[in-house]
Amino acid sequence: MTKEEVAASLERMEDDPDDWDKRIFSTGCAEEQLKMNDCYSDHKDWRICKKEMEAFRECWKRKGNEKRTQSKDL
Repeated sequence: MTKEEVAASLERMEDDPDDWDKRIFSTGCAEEQLKMNDCYSDHKDWRICKKEMEAFRECWKRKGNEKRTQSKDL
């Protein structure tokens, strides 16, 4: 997915944000989440989307979101 496609998708989502959109935008990781979900949508196999999942995980930690969900690394 190109940066332009991501921007267009995010813009469409921002037009009428629902509660989910508001929550994901508040994490600061909306772009990473969108790429991760698009990868899964395209391939239907999370194993193929490891790069996108790791980018989302890194963003989540970098933005301090583990405190929001009290998630823990195993």
